[in-house]
Amino acid sequence: MKFRQLQVSEPLPMDLLLEADPLEQLVRAYCASGWSVVAEEKSEIVGVYVLFPLSETTVEIKNIAVAESVRGQGYGRQLLQHALAESARRGFEFVEIGTGNSSLGQLALYQKCGFRLHAIDPDFFRRNYREPIFENGIECRDMVRLRYSISK
Repeated sequence: MKFRQLQVSEPLPMDLLLEADPLEQLVRAYCASGWSVVAEEKSEIVGVYVLFPLSETTVEIKNIAVAESVRGQGYGRQLLQHALAESARRGFEFVEIGTGNSSLGQLALYQKCGFRLHAIDPDFFRRNYREPIFENGIECRDMVRLRYSISK
């Protein structure tokens, strides 16, 4: 798999980005202020993540998504590991990521990759999304924030 940063002139892989975050206006806003990196396999985009600086020391993975056709093959872990390496290369000390309380697979993956629970934003999804979101038979209400410390 090959990783590369999207150029400003390139279209965003909106179909993938919207799978992780259904608010297109919000996705476009953080993509415009962050760094979008795609993963390609045989010249086809199979994954994407967006890094968004929160401070001089902390960056957030605002969006991370893998194409449905390659899910379950380790691409998500590779994307996450690349995002951590890219964050370190850019000089950040901490990487944060947020996901829904109902995103059980993502919560497990992030913790397996070294993220630790950091904070909870109660009712985040009810405040910010018009339609209720359900995953794994659970309403997605709270934003669970996780943090990874980059070893210097």
